[in-house]
Amino acid sequence: MMIRLIRRHLSWKLFLSFLTIIVIATTVAVSAAAFAVPAAFERHMSAMASVMGGDSEELRLDLYANFRTAVTEALALAVLVAFLSALILSLFISRQVVVPVREMMDASERIAGGYYDERVGLSASVENLDELGRLAQSFNQMAASLERTEALRSELIGNVAHELRTPLSSIKGYMEGLIDGVLPAEPETFQQIEREAERLQRLVQDLQELSRVEAHEFELKLLPTPVTRLVDTVVARLAHQFEDKRIVLTADIPSDLPAVQADESRIGQVLLNLVGNALQYTPAGGAVSIRAHRDGHEVRLVVEDTGIGIAPEHLAHVFERFYRVDKSRSRAGGGSGIGLTIAQHLMYAHGGEIQVASSGPGQGSTFSFTLPIA
Repeated sequence: MMIRLIRRHLSWKLFLSFLTIIVIATTVAVSAAAFAVPAAFERHMSAMASVMGGDSEELRLDLYANFRTAVTEALALAVLVAFLSALILSLFISRQVVVPVREMMDASERIAGGYYDERVGLSASVENLDELGRLAQSFNQMAASLERTEALRSELIGNVAHELRTPLSSIKGYMEGLIDGVLPAEPETFQQIEREAERLQRLVQDLQELSRVEAHEFELKLLPTPVTRLVDTVVARLAHQFEDKRIVLTADIPSDLPAVQADESRIGQVLLNLVGNALQYTPAGGAVSIRAHRDGHEVRLVVEDTGIGIAPEHLAHVFERFYRVDKSRSRAGGGSGIGLTIAQHLMYAHGGEIQVASSGPGQGSTFSFTLPIA
């Protein structure tokens, strides 16, 4: 029972450690006294022999007995004081050490139960924290991160449900209209159903791709890649959509630009997402340009549009999943809302980062990223 109590409670371990130190110190002191007291007594008696006027054996034994008694009493008193000091010190240290640890343990159990808003108190200001205080601070940071992650997870589920609901509702409505005879069974009706199914398929594919890139479940094939080939591929894929929306798409890539070290497929996906995003948020009659130039030992690619622009308070959030700069806009004619998130993670995998800039609403926006020269 006692062993189990000691094993399960840090305060008892601390008290036992202090008590062990006292026992060891007492043993050392008693052993030292047993060896040192007789010799010390003999030296003092030899020095006092002339003063005492002789060397009486009876007096000598009596004095030695009294001397040992005094030493024993002093040692006993010292042991008692040390024991009480150990008890008080262990209680104090237990309060300083065990209580914060127990508080973190209780908080972690509550967090494990789903209460992510749990935090532990800090015993001092941030600059005066000791190791336990910094541990508590790290615990609070971890709890805050878990709370944000849980909030993002809940938001993601809600956003996915909303994005799936819209095309499914449209498909269901068209099918009910066909069954009830309200809608004619004409090619236009089936084409509309096909568009909604494609939108649904595109969202599922993007979600699968986002899951893979966030989990780093892919390998980059880094090879020397001509920038002109990257840009030409994207322009060819989107040229028809730009024409349909009456938006001018231009590309300005110097002919002497060196090749970059990149995974052509993945960087092509990044560039495609950026240009597609510019297409989505640029009104008819606008323009989108793709530029590239050498920047030291890197090549910087820039996608600039004359679209709706981004307010300063939105710039830090444009790469978040399903984030909308304009909450009133529908994605019926746009992407899934996670293209920029995928692009950002692909750039992270390349060791780079996408940058965004905008002068404000109605002033267009500029996205750029760099790649090392091969």
